[in-house]
Amino acid sequence: MAIIYQRSALDLLSQAVALTAVFASLAFIANQALLGSITLGSMVMYFGAVQQGQSFLSSFLSNLARLYESNLFLTNLHEFLQLQPTVREPATPKMVPCPILQGISFENVSFGFPGTSSLVLQNINFQIGPGQMVALVGENGSGKSTLIKLLCRLYDPGEGRISLDGIDLREFNTIDLRREISIIFQDYARYNLTVSENIRLGNAQMPPDEEKIQAAAECSGANEFISILERGYETVLGKWFEDGTELSVGEWQKVALARAFVRDSQIIALDEPTSSLDPRAEDEVIGKFRRLAEGKMAIIISHRLSAVTTADCIDFLKDGSIVESGTHQKLMDLGGEYARLFEIQARHYR
Repeated sequence: MAIIYQRSALDLLSQAVALTAVFASLAFIANQALLGSITLGSMVMYFGAVQQGQSFLSSFLSNLARLYESNLFLTNLHEFLQLQPTVREPATPKMVPCPILQGISFENVSFGFPGTSSLVLQNINFQIGPGQMVALVGENGSGKSTLIKLLCRLYDPGEGRISLDGIDLREFNTIDLRREISIIFQDYARYNLTVSENIRLGNAQMPPDEEKIQAAAECSGANEFISILERGYETVLGKWFEDGTELSVGEWQKVALARAFVRDSQIIALDEPTSSLDPRAEDEVIGKFRRLAEGKMAIIISHRLSAVTTADCIDFLKDGSIVESGTHQKLMDLGGEYARLFEIQARHYR
């Protein structure tokens, strides 16, 4: 609104100056005609010249206004290009352990987004060992997805540390660290490329291996609908191009899951992986995910608690803190927040 007010004031001022100049010119020409200094024909010619000058002046002022507006966008662009990364690379990075022997450890981790005073996560402590599957559950805004972003070093903790085999993540090169993580966030991308290219983007360094791509699609359940597409894995998805094929939300989610499964990494993290799938597809995907994650560290975030009952450990987050932790049966016996939420969901199936 401040920009609009400022632009309107400048526009009013410039138009007032232009109109004053035009009317002054017309008054001068009319006065000269009345005094007989110029002929009637000359007055008409001058009048036409003033009109053309007015049109040019108006166009000139409009272009100035556009230039001012474009300058605002360019200012934002230059400010963005000058931003310095908040995640710093170590001067002498350490090698990421391969294989990972001890696992991941969150130690007294607290975090708040830049520019805010409130904490999203407070004093988080939990571990994930090789071969373990940990589920993060809780209501919206409890900090589940933020934990995964910290693990990927999209941000660094404000307090505490996250370690891999006892080494702080800040001591690794971010590219090397992220190469060991397969992740699908709930706001996954939908690329208007072929099915094969969509899946292969999960591991861009991988050569175009149809067998690996198809195996990943089978794990996610995507192969079932891909096989009936007219051009199979070479079908272009989306509607940006004339020959593109649009998928349903659930089918897009299966393609995104395949993108995570095609990556050969030691850590797999899925954020709401079955939110758009029907119960049968959900059961199949979770079963295949469990087999795929054998020997690896797996983290799954889900509001549908039926998808996490087989996890080795379930951490229930509330207001940025882990308030309950244990297996499904242990938490049900506890009768706390997790059990209450599970009963609310299970009530609809009885």
